[in-house]
Amino acid sequence: MSDPVKIAFERNILTLPIADLLPTKALPAGVRESVKYRRIAASVAEVGLIEPLSIARQKSGEYLLLDGHMRLDALRFLGATDAPCVVADDDESFTYNKRVNRLATIQEHYMIVRALERGVPEEKLARALNVDVKVIRQRRHLLAGISREVAELLKDKPVGHHAFQKLRKMKPIRQLEVAELMVSANNYTVSYAKALLATSKPSDLHKPDELKKATGLSSEQMSRLEREMASVSEEYKELEVSYGDDMLVLVVAAGFLERLLSRPEIEGFLAGRHPEFLENFRAIVQATSLDQSAAVA
Repeated sequence: MSDPVKIAFERNILTLPIADLLPTKALPAGVRESVKYRRIAASVAEVGLIEPLSIARQKSGEYLLLDGHMRLDALRFLGATDAPCVVADDDESFTYNKRVNRLATIQEHYMIVRALERGVPEEKLARALNVDVKVIRQRRHLLAGISREVAELLKDKPVGHHAFQKLRKMKPIRQLEVAELMVSANNYTVSYAKALLATSKPSDLHKPDELKKATGLSSEQMSRLEREMASVSEEYKELEVSYGDDMLVLVVAAGFLERLLSRPEIEGFLAGRHPEFLENFRAIVQATSLDQSAAVA
């Protein structure tokens, strides 16, 4: 029987004095001029604090702020004295942020659509998100021309709005192929979407003539680019299949080398007789430890 799921936060949201909250970091200089800060400040001023601050209890009776430093600063700037807070069990921000899923582009689209359907004016929504009304209208129709399968595949992926513009130029089958390639490569940039669009066959596009004008490539150049992209995709899939086994072998080998180098007599022997081997062994151990740290982060 599996263990029960442990709740990471207290169930009740507390409204606490801002003076009792202890920040864990200082905001960098010039942060108030950033787009992200202005968007948060506009949202707080227009509709209030949507996401409570994350805090941890301290024995002194004060509370350690784990997440929400920009929101806290915006509240102070607007003259607020209290803030809604959710209390976490762990008192460090790394654990908290591991449990948070950031809003993806398609999820933002659904949020905007639901808000508009419930009667929220476009102008108020634009002020809350600190964007132009035109942006709200564009994001409202984000999935226009996008197949349901693609929307489901990319619903939690960080795909940019401009990448969807490229997908919209393709027919549904090609859209799905491109979306699967983006997921496999873990690359959701508009540049990658544009490259895949440029290598699409004319029969896979809604308006192939427009693509030819946009890229400025001849038919022969397009064909060569298609062959090269197909070759790269095949090679990537082959590497993807063997990656897991290769990484397992590397981790096991690095663990053995680490234990080997932990013995002073062996390390001394290699340093005196085979310094080049010692340097390579240390590089392997270090590279593997860095990969594992990145994966945890």
